[in-house]
Order: sequence, then structure tokens, then C-alpha cells
Amino acid sequence: MAAESNGDPESLTQPLLTLQRSNINSTSQVAIVGANVCPIESLDYEIAENDFFKQDWRTRGKSQIFRFIFMKWLLCFLIGGIVGVVGFCINLAVENLAGVKFVITSNMMLERRFGMAFLVFSLSNFGLTLFAALITALVSPAAAGSGIPEVKAYLNGVDAPGIFTLRTLFVKIIGSISAVSSSLLVGKAGPLVHTGACIASLLGQGGSKKHGLTWKWLRYFKNDRDRRDLVTCGSAAGIAAAFRAPVGGLLFALEEMASWWRSALVWRAFFTTAVVAIVLRALIDVCLSGKCGLFGKGGLIMYGVTSSNVAYHIVDVPPVLLLGIIGGLLGSLYNFLLEKVLRVYNLINEKGIPCKIVLACWISIFTSCLLFGLPWLASCRVCPIDAGEACPTIGRSGNYKKFQCPPGHYNDLASLIFNTNDDAIKNLFSKGTDDEFQYSSIIIFFVTCFFLSILSYGIVAPAGLFVPVIVTGASYGRFVGMLIGSHSNLNHGLFAVLGAASFLGGSMRMTVSLCVILLELTNNLLLLPLMMVVLLISKTVADAFDSNIYDLIMKAKGFPYLETHAEPFMRQLTVGDVVSGPLQLFHGIEKVANVVHVLRTTRHNGFPVIDKPPHSESPFLYGLILRAHLTELLKKKAFLSDPVPTDIDAFKQISAEDFMKRGSGHNNMIEDIELTEEEMEMFLDLRPFTNASPYTVVETMSLAKALILFREVGLRHLLRSPVVGILTRHDFMPEHVLAVHPTLIRSRWKRLRLQFPRLLKLS
Repeated sequence: MAAESNGDPESLTQPLLTLQRSNINSTSQVAIVGANVCPIESLDYEIAENDFFKQDWRTRGKSQIFRFIFMKWLLCFLIGGIVGVVGFCINLAVENLAGVKFVITSNMMLERRFGMAFLVFSLSNFGLTLFAALITALVSPAAAGSGIPEVKAYLNGVDAPGIFTLRTLFVKIIGSISAVSSSLLVGKAGPLVHTGACIASLLGQGGSKKHGLTWKWLRYFKNDRDRRDLVTCGSAAGIAAAFRAPVGGLLFALEEMASWWRSALVWRAFFTTAVVAIVLRALIDVCLSGKCGLFGKGGLIMYGVTSSNVAYHIVDVPPVLLLGIIGGLLGSLYNFLLEKVLRVYNLINEKGIPCKIVLACWISIFTSCLLFGLPWLASCRVCPIDAGEACPTIGRSGNYKKFQCPPGHYNDLASLIFNTNDDAIKNLFSKGTDDEFQYSSIIIFFVTCFFLSILSYGIVAPAGLFVPVIVTGASYGRFVGMLIGSHSNLNHGLFAVLGAASFLGGSMRMTVSLCVILLELTNNLLLLPLMMVVLLISKTVADAFDSNIYDLIMKAKGFPYLETHAEPFMRQLTVGDVVSGPLQLFHGIEKVANVVHVLRTTRHNGFPVIDKPPHSESPFLYGLILRAHLTELLKKKAFLSDPVPTDIDAFKQISAEDFMKRGSGHNNMIEDIELTEEEMEMFLDLRPFTNASPYTVVETMSLAKALILFREVGLRHLLRSPVVGILTRHDFMPEHVLAVHPTLIRSRWKRLRLQFPRLLKLS
């Protein structure tokens, strides 16, 4: 972060999860990125309008502008194609790895070798989990978790080291395959969003100069603004690849991920997701010929709920309303418990890599014992005469798992629990199976999924929440359908779809994107009105208790995320009430030694430049210069021997590419620049490289109004005048404002007591 005030040192060195509940402060300069605590900083979306920028822009002709636009669309095409291929390969690998495991285990169960079957099942799960945890903890801790909170924070203007590196991309793909194949109750949708964002960011970096893999055309994208747009397209492509839902992916990026949108970006994101859909369709057609091993019926599937013969009447609305209320209550409870578990896991993870690995292994062992042991609690059922497929199912997938049952019988709980998540969802969504499951089996499955998904998410491995939430919601939706029975025109599979929608709405608090994703997932357009109702109700109910799951995780990790609205108490404060010092200033022509001293003794990333006599008639604020530009000037040694402007063209020593944003973790460091004593006594003319038109507000402007400007424009620094000061993201965080003005806390509490005296008395 830039130019932060000297507040409580503890709040600047500890992530949120390690603080006590009463000491919550999500404005620190560190956050939990993946599984490790890392420094974070803001991104520069503002265009620095200085003499250097103007000269570079004037040299661009029509051909260069056309090249820039062409490259934008070409990069979107490449992002869509690569993400589509990666998504297909992840599903292909998961289905074959998990398929081989279940086939071997099922064969041993048929031979009544139950002990050996459990040993093979648990050891294979243990090995896959251990591998995923090892490569995540040792190679790229930033790849742990779903990655959606990190990507969402990045699109809000918060950068963290390592989240978009090639190493993170590799671990995200391989680790996700291993974790999902290990029967942990985790999904691959979240990791695919992070994977798509990684691919987009790496393409936008323009390759590597170090390894000679770069292209001159890509230099235009080496800035935070264009890279942000590419990452947005990549996140949309990730959801499109996970669920084969191109429109749903676009709306997901719009509703949940991005903080800034414009019509041109919508077009490019839509084009990207369309490319994903075409690539997936082509690759799946190849698999229909049987060239993909065990893959084909699982993974990227339409879940078998068709639009034919779907009719509902007014009597079907009350059960749907009930599902929405249940989904809202369970979703808020799910978010609450997950946040508490993440806090506990963080205390364990702080003790080092061995503790992270041991935690992941224990969760794997516990999961394997549950998944293998719980089906023994269910009684065997006679195979239906009119079953639409072979009963009992012999092999990997199917609605009628034999497990330990005699010939002609199946275990309904094993059909759900001793299976991949995708196959479990397919079984719950399937039509014509109203009599397949027992009440006890559905309840056991729901409770197992609810708690296992909470316990599995926080381990040091790539893990998503989308699929676990879908399968959990589908289970209680199916249970409600079984309770209502013949009193409704909807079959149990449709109730499962609506249950999944209600739990998604209650946990993730999205409406439009979730509705479209589920409609594309199930190919059931006639459910649209009921889907809309259940999502609206579940979100409304859950919003009364807490925030959506990704916002809670971002807050728990310590990311300073700027919301779209300002807190009411911010209108009582002005900009001058929150700006604090000390403030570091530079003059238009500054001594090299002074610049080096300031850069070495502060972590600020923006510095006001003041011009004063004899270089101007009176002192005035010339503009703002960035730390990265200062280090580049020192590195290039564009010095003056005297503090007097000369006709020497500094642009001959500096090129536009020198000021372009490098890839993650490749910034120039002041410690790496070596200067002689003679050079330290020389001078730098900062004015040609200073942003002469930074966004500036008067100190009497309300903090709420300044926050709207800061967020909507995507600023890193906001200058205050006439008394020079700088506002950064840290200054707008509610926790920081209340810490600076504690009387606001008492006034807020007083207003609550006046407005809700009875409620507070009961609490």
C-alpha cells in the first residue's frame, strides 16, 4: 500500500486471522495469500499523464493502435482456447484417476474382500491428498484454496505476490486434479477460475525477457489497467470451463468478481467464454468415440434434468418458498462455520509446513473412513424392475451401487457417497428415480457433505466450494421433495436442482449468474421462474445474518477490499480527518542522495512533487511520482550534475518499455541499485516523469464522497489540497476509520439502541 500512516505496528504486521475478534483490522499490509502470509500492495489503474507519457503516445500511429486492438481480441481468443483445453484435461484426469480407484475398490467389494477394498481406497486417497498438499506447501502456497478471493481482491485493486505466476498455475492444475480425485469434498470450479486468471495474466505479461520468450507487440499490455481486463476475461473463462456455461461464466465475472466494467470488456469476456464453449464441445465430441478412457459420463456433463414434461402450478410455489428459506438459513450457517474453521486451521498452519501436511493427511483419513463406513449403515434395497440402467451398477458410476449388498440389490447411500461429486449430483438430479433413495440415506448424505466440505476447504491444497455447495443443496432439496411426495407436480430431481440453487444463493449470495449457470448446467429452461424465486428468497434471508462466503474469506485473509457503498458514518468525516503523516515530499529537481534515503527508509509507493523558486514563481503542487519510476530513474542513472534544468533530453536514456509494469515479483528494488558517492551528490529532474494531473480533492470533501471517487476510478493515491496529503486504500477501510475516531463506535452503538431497543435487550 502507498503512503500509509504510522498506525499500530501490530496491525501492520499481522494478518486478520491471527488477531482476536475484538481487534479485527483488515487494513494491514499483509494478508494470507493461499496458505502463507505475504505482503500486499495496491495496483496502479490510473494513467500517469506526464511529458514522457505524452511523447510516447504521440509516436503511436494508426497501425500501432490497430495492432493494440487486434492483440486484445487475439489474447481473449488464446485465453478462451487455453482455458478450455485445461478445463477439459482436468476433468479427463479426475474422471480417470477417480475411476480407476473406484473400479478397483468395487471389484474387491464384489469378491467380498472388504478389508482390502478399504485399504486400497483409503491409501489411494491418502496418497493423492499428500501429493497435492506437498506440491502446494513446498512449490506454491499461493495455490491453496479456491483462489477466487485472491482474484476478486486483485480485480478490486489489491496485488499479492505469487498469485499469477507460472509456478502457481502448474500447482493449481496438478493439485486440483489430485485433491478432487482423492474423494475430498472439494470442487474444481474455484481452482479453474484462478487457473483462467493465471493464464490471462501470464499472456498479458508478454513473455520473459530473461528466457528470450517475448514479443514486442505485447508491450502495450504491461500495465495494471489492461492486465486487469485480461484477468477478468480469464475468470469468466474459468467458470465457463468448469460448468460448460459460457453465459453463466460471463455473468459470474460481472456479478461477483469484477469491480469495474464497461461495454467493451463485456464484449471481450463474452467472446472468451464463447471460445471456451466451442473448444469444450469439440473435445467432448472426441471422447464420445471412446478415446478418453473412463471419461465421458462424468465431469463436464449435462446433469440429466430435461425440459420435457415439466409442469407446475400454484400449489408448487409454497414448497419452493420453503426451499428458499431453508437455503438462506443453512447458507448463512455454513458461512459462519466455515469462517470459524478457517481461523482454527490458520492457527495450525502458522506452526509450519509439517503441520499443514499433517492436517491435510488427517482430513483425508477421516474422509476415507466416513465415505467407506457410512454406506454400511444403509439397508440394501431391491433393484426396481423398470430401472433405466443396469441394477446393481458394476463399475465406476451409476445410480445403483452394489457395495456390500447381495445380487439383485443396491445400496442407495453408496450410490451417493461412494462416488465422485459429479456422479453424486447426477444421481440426485436424475428424473424417474423418486423411489430410489431412503429418507435416512439422504439425511446422512446431507450432514456428511455439509460438514466434510467445511473441514476440507481450509487444507493446504487447491480446493473449490462450488461443487460441494451444489451437492449439499441438492441433497436437502431432494429430501424436501421426498417429504412432499405426490402433493407436488415436481419430481424429486427438480427439487434437488432447486435445493442446489437455494444453498448456492444462501452461501454465495449471487442471483443472476447462479440462475444462468444452473440453467445451462441442467438444460432446463422451464425451471427459470422457480429458480429466480428460490435464489431471491435464499439471498434475502441469508443477507440478514452475514456476508457472502467469498467476502468473509477475503476479510478473514486480511485483504483490504473496498465495497461499492460507503458506511453512513463516513459522511460525518472529511478527507482531512483521516489523512495522517508523516508525508514524504520531493522537489522538482531533487538530490539523488535524498531520493535514495527516502526510498530506503519508507515503503511508500507514491510521493508528491513540489516545485518552488527559483524553478517556479511560488511553491505549488506539481504532481505525483511513483516509487517504481524513481527506482527506474536511479537504475538508468539519468542524473544532472547541477540542480538546474538543461536541454539534455532525458528521454534518450529512458524508453517507454522501462516504465512498463513487469510481471509479479519482478519489480526493481532500491537495495539492488549501486551508486557511487559522486553519483549520490548529483540531481534528478523529476518533472518529466511526474504525473502532473493526479486526482486531487479538497480537504473539506466528505470521506464517503472521496471513497466513491477512489473506487470508481480505480485509484491507488488520492491527493488532498490545499494542505498536501495522500489518501490510500488503507484510509478508507472502516476498521481504520473507527480506530482513528473511536467516538464513532459509541455513536453507532447509541443509534442502534435507539432504533432497536427491544432487539438489543433480548440479545
